[in-house]
Amino acid sequence: MTKREIRAAVLKKRGSAEAGEKAEKDSAIKARLLGMDIFKAAGTVLLYASFKSEAGTLSLIDEQLKAGVRVLLPRVEGEKLGLYEITDMARDLRPGMMGIPEPAGSVRRADVNEAGIIIVPGVVFDMGGGRLGYGRGYYDRLLALRRRAIPLIALAYEEQIWGEPLPLEPHDIKMDCVVTEKRTFFNRAVCKEREK
Repeated sequence: MTKREIRAAVLKKRGSAEAGEKAEKDSAIKARLLGMDIFKAAGTVLLYASFKSEAGTLSLIDEQLKAGVRVLLPRVEGEKLGLYEITDMARDLRPGMMGIPEPAGSVRRADVNEAGIIIVPGVVFDMGGGRLGYGRGYYDRLLALRRRAIPLIALAYEEQIWGEPLPLEPHDIKMDCVVTEKRTFFNRAVCKEREK
């Protein structure tokens, strides 16, 4: 199958979850992520504001802000993602491209290298950490700007896990770990400690 066909098949499955089922899965994913020592120690977290059928992050963002964690979020700026520090969801977020919540223009600009950990969205993942996003390359371009090994964690539902290696290209950046509602699996040693 081509990347386009794989994306379409997985998006169809992901979009078919009922609201109650999605909420349960989101809660399980969040609990697994919060139990990881690597996440607890991050200090500054680069997150994404979830949209439609993506693994939910809005309650996670809110909880991290209330706990005093420094939170960075992306905003689409042409062909790139700009990063911004937010301190209050209600005040600092507004609908952006396709209605996705994005940082407003008044918040502090940040750099990807300020992050202690990066939480990455995507459409489909394989067991080796391979990732297919939505096909526009925003995250691959952003992650290529890292000057050090910042752990990359993807959040996904089980139906987003592809049973064989994905058809990746050299610019496709692999995840260090993928967290689903049922398990956490690891690609690189940076994420080897298991969730507590």
